[in-house]
Amino acid sequence: MKWQHALPILMIALLAGCSGGKTRPSSGHAGSSSSRSAAGGASGAPGGGFYDDTSRPQNSRYRDGSDSVPGGPPPDVSKLPEPVPRVEPRALYGNKSPYTVLGQTYTVLPGPGGYVERGIASFYGNKFHGYKTSSLEDYDMYQFTAAHKTLPLPSYARVTNLDNGKSVIVRINDRGPFHENRLIDLSFAAAVKIGVWPKGTGLVEVRAIDPSQSLDVQALPPPPPAPKPASPGPGIYLQVGAFSDLGNAERVAQQLRSANFAPVQVVDAQINGRAIRRVRVGPIASVDQADDVTSRIEGMGLPRPQVAVD
Repeated sequence: MKWQHALPILMIALLAGCSGGKTRPSSGHAGSSSSRSAAGGASGAPGGGFYDDTSRPQNSRYRDGSDSVPGGPPPDVSKLPEPVPRVEPRALYGNKSPYTVLGQTYTVLPGPGGYVERGIASFYGNKFHGYKTSSLEDYDMYQFTAAHKTLPLPSYARVTNLDNGKSVIVRINDRGPFHENRLIDLSFAAAVKIGVWPKGTGLVEVRAIDPSQSLDVQALPPPPPAPKPASPGPGIYLQVGAFSDLGNAERVAQQLRSANFAPVQVVDAQINGRAIRRVRVGPIASVDQADDVTSRIEGMGLPRPQVAVD
């Protein structure tokens, strides 16, 4: 069938769309969940509806050159219902595994069960509003959704802001963010809900929900308690490598110290019964600084560091 031949081209266009970059305020551009044309389309559909031409090159598919958020006060998301996790069939699109974007290869997880990870969240808004996600659903920035690189589409997860304890359940229906050091891309509404907006990024825990194991909403994984005001916030660390040999770990650590990265730690850990040494830089004060340090470490010829939030 013709659509089978078009699938590889379509997937590349859709996957590359969610870059995880920062959004900028938009003047006089309110947008709404009921008016997709407010965000612009690739071209008009017959009858005046929205039409997203996914066959077009990525740099010309969207009307806006950079992302933005609606002007004015943030929307009131307090009355917006969170999605109720339910068993759904895998989407026909967006689940190819492995897949490669911007030179990085990712493997889609077989299921959501047991997935828990901490990292940096970003969000996306006007530029993508009304356009197709990787699963070929329409992106609505006023719904609680998210993009993730490896969880199956669709999936559900509870995302908790580790700085303030606020959380939201999101339905993951998109791929991304394809920006180094980012774990998840939240919809604008989800970012407002947990306080990632207007800062632009936040330290979060993503805990996947497996509806086949827990269909009772009351039994869904609860958010962690909000941190006490006097307690220190979570810290950003960059793991440069994990080594079974202590000498190799110390050599990389010394290389980083000689390049004036500080503090550099060699931390003992156990993985599947094996003793390893993790070489980490941190804590790092901000997401922007973590991005800068990541680029500098890569420039030394070392592997791209992995973000860890403790």
